[in-house]
Amino acid sequence: MQFSFRTLSVFTAALCFLLAITWGFTPDALLATWDIEYSLAAGLIARRIAVLFMALGVIFFLVRNEAPSQTRTALSNGFMIGCWGLAILGFGEWLNGHAGPGILLAVGVELALGLAFFQTRRLSVELETAG
Repeated sequence: MQFSFRTLSVFTAALCFLLAITWGFTPDALLATWDIEYSLAAGLIARRIAVLFMALGVIFFLVRNEAPSQTRTALSNGFMIGCWGLAILGFGEWLNGHAGPGILLAVGVELALGLAFFQTRRLSVELETAG
């Protein structure tokens, strides 16, 4: 299924806002789904991650109407690398027994989001070269 950049950006922004709220206020619940025990150190990292997710949400919401451009391509490429990198790390942590099977949901979402941005970026490049 092919998404427009606008649709994908709005979805990504909403997901980032949801993750920011969850990591910020109930990190223990997310960590529990990954079979990771909550600690003061994990809470500190979780709150910092919440702010990063909030920033990503704002960025993707504000660029939702951006026409194909170098800026849009840079955002898509950076987000793809981030998503796929997180997916690889998450899968590795699961394989090594550092996280439970709940992390595989995050891995699946990260792979899917990376692929969606890849397809949207590819379509933008095709439209630029055709027009």
